Amino acid sequence: MSLLRFKALEAAMNRPVVKVVTPSTKISDFYGSNVFDKAKMKEFLSKEAYQSVMSSIELGIPVDRTMAEQIAAGLKSWSMGRGVTHYTHWFQPLTGTTAEKHDSFFEPTSDGKAIEKFSGDALVQQEPDASSFPNGGIRSTFEARGYTAWDPSSPAFIMESGSGLTLCIPTVFVSYTGEALDFKAPLLKALAALDKAATAVCQYFDKSVTKVNASLGIEQEYFVVDEDLFFARPDLVATGRTLFGHESARNQQLEDHYFGSIPERVYAFMLDFETEALKLGIPLKTRHNEVAPGQFECAPIYEEINLAIDHNQLLMDLMDKVSRRHKLRVLLHEKPFAGVNGSGKHNNWSLITNTGKNLLSPGKTPKNNLIFLTFFVNTIKAVYNHADLLRSSIASVNNDHRLGANEAPPAIISIFLGEQLNEVLDEIESSHVVNRKKKDLSGALGLNIPKIPQILLDNTDRNRTSPFAFTGNKFEFRAVGSSANSANPMTVLNAIVAEQLNIFKQDVDKLVKKGEKKDVALMKIIRQYIKESKNIRFEGNGYSDEWAQEAETRGLSNIKTTPKALDVLTDEKTVELFEKQNIFTERELHARHEIFLENYTKKLQIEARLMGDLVTSQIIPASLNYQTRLIDNVKGLKELGLNGALSSSQMEIITEISERVSTIKKAVYEMIEERKKANVLADAREMAIAYDEKVKSYFETIRYHVDKLELIVDDAQWPLPKFRELLFIK
Repeated sequence: MSLLRFKALEAAMNRPVVKVVTPSTKISDFYGSNVFDKAKMKEFLSKEAYQSVMSSIELGIPVDRTMAEQIAAGLKSWSMGRGVTHYTHWFQPLTGTTAEKHDSFFEPTSDGKAIEKFSGDALVQQEPDASSFPNGGIRSTFEARGYTAWDPSSPAFIMESGSGLTLCIPTVFVSYTGEALDFKAPLLKALAALDKAATAVCQYFDKSVTKVNASLGIEQEYFVVDEDLFFARPDLVATGRTLFGHESARNQQLEDHYFGSIPERVYAFMLDFETEALKLGIPLKTRHNEVAPGQFECAPIYEEINLAIDHNQLLMDLMDKVSRRHKLRVLLHEKPFAGVNGSGKHNNWSLITNTGKNLLSPGKTPKNNLIFLTFFVNTIKAVYNHADLLRSSIASVNNDHRLGANEAPPAIISIFLGEQLNEVLDEIESSHVVNRKKKDLSGALGLNIPKIPQILLDNTDRNRTSPFAFTGNKFEFRAVGSSANSANPMTVLNAIVAEQLNIFKQDVDKLVKKGEKKDVALMKIIRQYIKESKNIRFEGNGYSDEWAQEAETRGLSNIKTTPKALDVLTDEKTVELFEKQNIFTERELHARHEIFLENYTKKLQIEARLMGDLVTSQIIPASLNYQTRLIDNVKGLKELGLNGALSSSQMEIITEISERVSTIKKAVYEMIEERKKANVLADAREMAIAYDEKVKSYFETIRYHVDKLELIVDDAQWPLPKFRELLFIK
C-alpha cells in the first residue's frame, strides 16, 4: 500500500495544467446560453403560452394543460436545435443530492419509422419510484408510485455531459398520496406563506406592494485534492473525510493561504466550472483561496431564493463533474481534515418587494426606517422563538464536526447585529412611545425612532462566531454546512418569519381597533418584541466557555449533536407552525425526523466499518512490518555486542507499537459489538443516539492511537497519504 501512496504522490507532482478554452472573452456573450430564459421563451413560445408561464412565475397561477402542450413544443424545438436528444425531470429527493431519469424524444410509429415527441403531459409530470427514495415510512416497499411535477418558476436548462446533451426540467417530488418527498416542495410552500404575510405587513406602508420575494446569495466553500491521492485514501472516497491523520507540521497557522495566489491547476478548474455554471445562468461573481490549505470559495450574485438553491445544487454537481477533467476531486464535506478549518455555506437572506425595495435596508426617512425596523425586529423575534428549529435545520453528522470548532459558529443560535444597531434597539426599548397629533422635528409622529445610520460595509464589524448575523442589508446564516441543501434551513427560516409577521399584524391590528394610530401601534409592538427577544442578541466571542455559560442563563439551547437537535421536528409547537401554513403535515414531519436520523446513523455505520477495515487491513500490518524490521535491527546489534543504549530507543518503539496495536484491535472489536447492539434497535432515534454516544466513543480512541503510530512508523511504510500531501496542489 505504501507503494500506491508514492505512485499517487508522483502522479500529483507531475500533473500538467489543463488548458481551458472559454466560449468568449466576454461572459455576457454566453451567460445563460443553456437556459430556457425569458428571451428564449419569447422566441419559441406563442404570446399566450409565454404569458401563461409568466403568470405562473409571478402570480402562482397554474399552467393550463393546453398551454403546457405549446410550452413543451417550444422547449423541444429550442433544445433539439441545440442537439438535445433526451429530457429529464430534475429533482431534489431527501438523499441530499439531485436525481434524474432520462427519456428520449424518440418514439417509434406504427409504420416502422420514428418521430421526435415531447408532450405537455411529459413536461408537467413524470413517475419515478417513490419507495426507492428516503420516505420515512410514507411509502412501503411494494408501494412504488410517486410523482415529479414541473416547477415553472425555475427555468429549464440544458446539461452538457461528455458528448451528450440533456434537457433538464426542475420539478418537485411528491408521493402518490401527496406528501412531499423532496426539499423543493416545502420550500415553495414556505415562500408562498412568507410572500402572503410580508405583503400584508407592507400594506401598512405602501399599497403598491403586491408581492415580496425572499432573496438569497450562497457562498460555497470547498476543498480540492488531487485525484490519485484521493483514491489512495479509502476513507475520503467512502466518507468524504479522512478518518485518520494527525495535523501537519504546517497547515494554516501562518495564515498565508487565505486570499493568496490561486494554484494554477485549481485556477484552471475554477475557470472551467465557472464557464459551465455561467452557461447555466448561475451568476458566479467571486472566487478566492479560503483559510485552510487546499480550501477555496466561490459566490454568486443574489437571486430569488428558489432559483438560488437550484443553482447551488447544480453548482455542486458541476464542480464534481468538472474536477474530474482536471484530475482533481472536490470535497464538500464540512470537516474533511481534523485540525484544519472546515467548510460552510453562508446563506445571505433578505426580502425584496415587487417595487424593488429591500425591506432589510434602512432609509433616510422615519417612514423607511419604520419599515426596516418592522421586518428587522420581526426576523429577530422569529429566530428567538424558533432557535431550536433553526438549529435542527442545519444538523447533520458532517456539520457536527464543524459547529463550534473555532472556525465556524457554535451550536448555540444567537444573532449578531453590530454595535450601532444594538444601540438603536436599546434606545427604542428604553423610550416611551406617545400618540401625539403634532409631528416632532424629525418628522416622526412622536415615535422616538432613533436615527438609523446608512448601513455601509464598514459601519459595523463582522462576527465570524455568530451563526446568524446582520451584515448590512441582509441576514447571514453562517451555520449551514457546505454539503447541505440550503432548501431545508431556508424553508424553516421563511416559515418562522412568515408566522411571526402574521402574529405581528394581528397584534398591531388589535391596538388600531382600540384607537391607537397605526404608526404608534407599530412602534409599540416593535418595542415589545425588542424586549422579548433581547436574549438572542449577542455581540461577543461565540467560541468562549463564558458564552456557553451565559447562553444557559439566558435560556438559549446548546444542542451539540444531530439526534438531539432533530427532536424538535416532532414537537407540538413545530407541528402547529408548519400545519397552520400548509408546509408540512404532522405525518411529513415525523417522516423527515426518521429520514434524517437514519441518514445520520448510516453515515456513522459506514465510517465505523471503514475505520475497522482500514486499521485491520492496512495500518496494523504496516505497523507490524516496521516493528519486525526494528526487531531484526535489535537482534543485529546484539550479535555485534552493541546492545544497550543503542538498542534502547528501538525497544521503546517496539513496545509502543505492540501496546498501540493491541489497544486499537481491542477498540475495533468493542466498536463492532456496540454496532451490533445498536443495529438491532427498532427505534430510529434510539439507534442514532446509540451510535452517537457509544459507537462514536471508539472513533476517538482508535484515531488517537493510529495518529501516534503514524508519528513513529517509518514514513516509507505508512500506507495512507498524509495531510501535508493531500493538501498540496501546485
